[in-house]
Amino acid sequence: MYINLIFSISIIFLGLILGYVVQQLEYKKIIRLPISLENLRKLLQKIALLFFLPISTIGTLWIIRMDNIQIAALPFLGVFALFSGGVLGLVAAKMLKLNRKDTGSFFACGSFANIASIGGLVCYLFFGEEGFALVTFYALFVQIAYYVVGFPIVKSFSTDKTANGNLILHLKKVFSDIFVVVALIYITIGILFSLSGITRPLFYKNLNAVVIPVQTIFMLVSIGLAMKFGRVRDFIRECTVISIIKFILVPLIVSTVAFLLGYGKIDGGLPLKVVIILSSMPVAFSALIPVSIYNLNLDMANSCWLVTTLGLFFTLPLLSYVIKFV
Repeated sequence: MYINLIFSISIIFLGLILGYVVQQLEYKKIIRLPISLENLRKLLQKIALLFFLPISTIGTLWIIRMDNIQIAALPFLGVFALFSGGVLGLVAAKMLKLNRKDTGSFFACGSFANIASIGGLVCYLFFGEEGFALVTFYALFVQIAYYVVGFPIVKSFSTDKTANGNLILHLKKVFSDIFVVVALIYITIGILFSLSGITRPLFYKNLNAVVIPVQTIFMLVSIGLAMKFGRVRDFIRECTVISIIKFILVPLIVSTVAFLLGYGKIDGGLPLKVVIILSSMPVAFSALIPVSIYNLNLDMANSCWLVTTLGLFFTLPLLSYVIKFV
């Protein structure tokens, strides 16, 4: 477990540092990239999400057992975790007496969590493919929830007075998004393989041993390319509160529900362990997207994202200790 913990931390921070170093070298004109940093960041994310992630997800869903009715609640628990964090963010914003734009940013930071890249890697290294398969199932509705519910809520705190538009048109836009469409396709394929009874090829385990860490590194480097440290000192209070929400309150709430659902009695407590880890993940980089689009407090959101991501250095060892008691 300790070797996997060290490996997890190493991959996470090496990926972030590599991206940040490239960003600084380009900024100081020490190197010249053939494409802009923004285009490079998007390219890495597209490769990770549209190529590597479908391969790993199909392979891991293929071996997950769908015969336990309790596990069917896992995707809903993932959505519950997101909106528990969002509600806590709104409550905390009220207590801190934040203005409207800052409250919208706080909701995004409290809600959006880095489940796929960091959470997926940690669960894979700690629990193998079975753990990663549960990550995929947990995150089944997360991306859709971001677009359908999360983005509109964040927008409601904007001073933008444009109409929200017809719900059907909004849903069409969501389900025409390439990332959502591809995700629905490969998740469906993986579940169908699982239900089919067809034995997964032996080579897939070795393939995923390469694909899962690589897809995570691509995502982390892309995040590092956008890291900014400058304004963190101006939002120490806000970053501290978001850290408490992400690393203490949400995990306590969601893990309690998972425990009551009996997840601690399934497969040696594996589903409960996965939920504990995934509900403890930092602010997702995707939280910065609606904050930026709707002109909310991007500096505060960036600071909360950065502080909670770096906070993994302390929370991962604690999580590895906690799950021993499950």
